[in-house]
Amino acid sequence: TRREFTGSMMNSVLAYGLIDALWSQNLLAAEVKPVIDQWFKDLYSVGEDLHGQKLKDVEFQSKMEDLFRKVDLSELMKFIDLSGIKERVDIPANGAYSASFDLSKVEGLPKELNFGRQIFCLQKDRAIVPHGHSNMCTGFIVLEGAFHGKHYDKLETGEDHYIIKSTIDDQFGAGGVSTISDHKDNVHWFRCTSETGFIFNAHFDGYASDITIPTGRLYLDPEGEKLAGDLIKTPKMTYETSHAKYG
Repeated sequence: TRREFTGSMMNSVLAYGLIDALWSQNLLAAEVKPVIDQWFKDLYSVGEDLHGQKLKDVEFQSKMEDLFRKVDLSELMKFIDLSGIKERVDIPANGAYSASFDLSKVEGLPKELNFGRQIFCLQKDRAIVPHGHSNMCTGFIVLEGAFHGKHYDKLETGEDHYIIKSTIDDQFGAGGVSTISDHKDNVHWFRCTSETGFIFNAHFDGYASDITIPTGRLYLDPEGEKLAGDLIKTPKMTYETSHAKYG
């Protein structure tokens, strides 16, 4: 009937208006838009710009932080199956467990990626021990839990020590982001302050042809000798000594 037809049309108009409003507010993004696939493709794309020398490492850090802050955290946790990781991972009593995850299901992402990725899993009072890198950019997102995070700039390298300066000393909750490069905040240290904590990490190795030091971790003790100008003379450490003290 005309009345039924008019009522049906009104319901359709109201439904369309609601959907349009939700879409404009991005409330349906998780269900409707392939946001996580695109996010990983964007991460790959800025990595190509870094490796292709189109971006300086500090510029790349800024772009990576923007990307990390825009990600839908709950959808990222679903994508990497954080609940499954928590079920199958036996978190160690010292240091952090590094869990991998599959990106082959991301449509349009190359099989050969330009970045490594992992999930760090920690118990309370355990740490991603203080360390630096060379020829590497990396970004962190706290997925779940709470962390006390510290960053430093490594200013000088000696035979048995480094000279560093504190740049970040903050609390990081879910969604908290930090990055490093060779020229900004290139030493970091995260201690879990909740019962458990999980951090997403993406790292881009070998981006600078003029840096010849290997990209492995450079362990150090940030509780070293305090110098003038808020500098710290920090002894070099090994994996074993670092984890014995800070893990």
